[in-house]
Amino acid sequence: MSGEGQQLIFGSSESRRYPDAPSQTVIIPAYNESFRIVQSLRVVLSYLGEQCYPSDVLLVDDGSTDDTAASARTLLDEFPMLRVHSIPHGGKAAAVLHGLEHARGDLILFADADLATPITYLEEFRAVAMRGADVVIGSREGESAERIGEPAFRHFMGRVFNGMVRVLLLPGIHDTQCGFKLFTAGARDQILPRLHLYRNADGEIQDPKVTAFDVELLVVARRLGLEIAVVPVTWTFGERSKVSPVGDTITNFSDVAHVKWNDLRGRYD
Repeated sequence: MSGEGQQLIFGSSESRRYPDAPSQTVIIPAYNESFRIVQSLRVVLSYLGEQCYPSDVLLVDDGSTDDTAASARTLLDEFPMLRVHSIPHGGKAAAVLHGLEHARGDLILFADADLATPITYLEEFRAVAMRGADVVIGSREGESAERIGEPAFRHFMGRVFNGMVRVLLLPGIHDTQCGFKLFTAGARDQILPRLHLYRNADGEIQDPKVTAFDVELLVVARRLGLEIAVVPVTWTFGERSKVSPVGDTITNFSDVAHVKWNDLRGRYD
């Protein structure tokens, strides 16, 4: 499956020169995903094994209380390109940021463990990056995008949240929260040192904690003048989703308020 429709481009950057096949890292953050992590990793690793570019997969186990990490490690002998890191439970933001810091590829994608957005979209995302985009994000909004199986209440809350984000921080970007985003290594190196919300979080947490760290990543990218491309995707609501519609929405609104405050103070310039 691949995306359809016109990509939206925000910002500008100088055209870069890549080799014909830039290397690729795929980051998969996971918390208590033992029931599906082996199958998800097999899908990703098998797909990458068919491509012409060097690649690796970094599974970041976010302090799971089940056998997520042990299950993933059963694939290490079969797939040498797989790496498994375990970190204290800090939430998805901590896992993704750990992955970004330890990614080796010229291009770096993070994708949800349930593969709600199919890994085959990577082909299109890489092509967009090789044409000059610094950041490529999946969007569940737009003429050719599709959401499958999403509860109406969750969709409504998501649209309210993203409407607020557009007004306050990211005009023109209609979906900041799709968990399928690609960064060039150069963009990663510029963005990470400027983050404030979750990069140096202290202490372990008890809940899955889904946050708006994506918003801060994109705000920093835009303030740096990096080119952000938006690609419509087909997204399927995940079995046993860890999103709490009320609790996580409150956290996300709080995150946006902090990002706005940091932005007004010029902390992302």
